[in-house]
Amino acid sequence: MQEFFTWLGETLGEIIRFVVDLLVIFFRDLGASARGFFDGLASALGIPPTLISLAVLLLGLWLLYLALRALLRRRLVATLIWALLGVTVLSWLIY
Repeated sequence: MQEFFTWLGETLGEIIRFVVDLLVIFFRDLGASARGFFDGLASALGIPPTLISLAVLLLGLWLLYLALRALLRRRLVATLIWALLGVTVLSWLIY
């Protein structure tokens, strides 16, 4: 009877080890993929690949999104303000 539980414990341990190794490989490759994506995006835009540059880029795109939403709601003044702010923020990055 003891051999059965020994075998069961070893099998369960091997399964858990396999799942943990699989998750480690997945997240390591996911990080490398995200890093490669951001490096490619930064080189295409001509900006330095830093976290601050990414944050400013996202801020500028968000402001342009707000301008598009205002345009769809037929708010012309708000559209102009958001678009001007968005273009200004993005112009700080892309020179």
